[in-house]
Amino acid sequence: MTKSNKALHGAIALAGISALALTACTGPSGGGGGTSTGDAGGGAITYGTTDKVVTLDPAGSYDGGSFMVMNQIYPFLLNYKPGTADAAPDIAESASFTSPTEYTVKLKPGLKFANGNTLDSSDVVFSFNRVKSIDDPNGPASLLSNMEKIEATDANTVVFTLAAGNDQVFPGVLASNPGPIVDEEVFPADKIMDDDAIVAAKPFAGQYTIESYKKNELVSFKPNPDYQGMLGAAANDGATLKHYADPNNLKLDVQQGNIDVAGRILTATDVADLENDDKVKVHKGPGGELRYMVFNFDTMPFGAKTPEADPAKALAVRQAIAHLVDRDVIASQVFKDTYTPVYSYVPKEFEGATEPLKSLYGDGSGKPSLDKAKQVLADAGITSVVDVKLQYTDRYGTSAADEYALVKEQLEKSGLFTVDLKSTEWTTYTKERRADAYPVYQLGWFPDYSDADNYLTPFFIPGNFLGNHYENPAVTDIVKKQLVTADKAERSELLGQAQEAIAKDLSTLPLLQGAQVMVAGTDVQGVEKTLDASFKTRLGVMSK
Repeated sequence: MTKSNKALHGAIALAGISALALTACTGPSGGGGGTSTGDAGGGAITYGTTDKVVTLDPAGSYDGGSFMVMNQIYPFLLNYKPGTADAAPDIAESASFTSPTEYTVKLKPGLKFANGNTLDSSDVVFSFNRVKSIDDPNGPASLLSNMEKIEATDANTVVFTLAAGNDQVFPGVLASNPGPIVDEEVFPADKIMDDDAIVAAKPFAGQYTIESYKKNELVSFKPNPDYQGMLGAAANDGATLKHYADPNNLKLDVQQGNIDVAGRILTATDVADLENDDKVKVHKGPGGELRYMVFNFDTMPFGAKTPEADPAKALAVRQAIAHLVDRDVIASQVFKDTYTPVYSYVPKEFEGATEPLKSLYGDGSGKPSLDKAKQVLADAGITSVVDVKLQYTDRYGTSAADEYALVKEQLEKSGLFTVDLKSTEWTTYTKERRADAYPVYQLGWFPDYSDADNYLTPFFIPGNFLGNHYENPAVTDIVKKQLVTADKAERSELLGQAQEAIAKDLSTLPLLQGAQVMVAGTDVQGVEKTLDASFKTRLGVMSK
């Protein structure tokens, strides 16, 4: 992913998966976007979101809220061309495989950070090595698992050496979460840097710099005149990112014209209301998201570090839950069918996607089966009611409460489970889940690059970002093999094999597939470009 003014990472776009955008018919007033005063001629943009920032340090975050900000301020070697899912040189002059295991990138000359420091190949080497060496539990190091080393051959050239050749997704990785280039004169090599210290040091070379910053309240961006990336100058005079604790307030500010653009997260009910509001207009565009449950293999019922540890019984518990969950009910009752049931680990629009969860669990057609749930527990020797501690978070909208209340109801209605359901605020949640505090918990996924691999490698190989203690060498081998298989038919077969094997282990349980929502005033230009297959919504693509 790259930082830049031409698109803002609020909505992740995937070809073939529908997204919603709402365009207000009245322009901002009061606290909304300003009028055009700068050379860009686009006015100022105010963007509202309920997403939270974990950290502005690229080595320490792997979440949409943090990346929404980082995408505006940091430079990337590669970026996505608006309207496409193709990673192309951004601050790089060229980027290509010079051998199956070597990827060579040449930087544009004369690059610099907003603080005046030179941006050259040394910063690039530092940035990628730093992500890997810090290997923060909440960071994106897992995406660099195939990077064996990176070296600077001159001031403007770096060579990535890959452990496995013919990596089909490496350019996309460079344009994603591990990709921000940071100033080695500012960032420490061995620890995460504090947000306020980052803002004060101005190590920015993206389309924007940060003028003022109040974490998870308000961020003020100013166009960076020295940005030399593919996306060009910002189409507006500046941007403000406003964080909301309550999506209802976000909705009201959209309707009242107090903000120009709103992104994650409006509830399905809010979307339905806005569709019937003559002040807004609904637009559809591509987007992608998975909502799923994660099982901690150490702490879930019968997990490896519980007093009653038994891997066969733990698997039976996961299988019983998979047999009982009714995705259709959740999709219709909670999300008004803006989300759809999903039965695989890869959204069905992707090449190589299959639906093993549909045939393996429930009645074989996507509906739940109480009889199969009872049988799998009985076969494992589980005769008593299973107590499950289930955690969810505000990160995925207020609908998450209703979503997981239904999951609890479905499991308890079976008579096979009791569910202790609790919620935790996101910035705490993201730390505690990696500290094994939650035996079973909710997550959502927004893709980094347009390939089925992005739904496999980050989740199911050793060192994955879930940290749920799942490891299957056979799955690891298949996932790694598909990554470097150039033949499409052969790779699709491997992708199918990986999904089948993972479905049998049930490291996670995907529930729903959906998209994002954006709302924008009609005087804000470039909204459609934020809904394309570039995976990013960038503030700089929008102008007043």
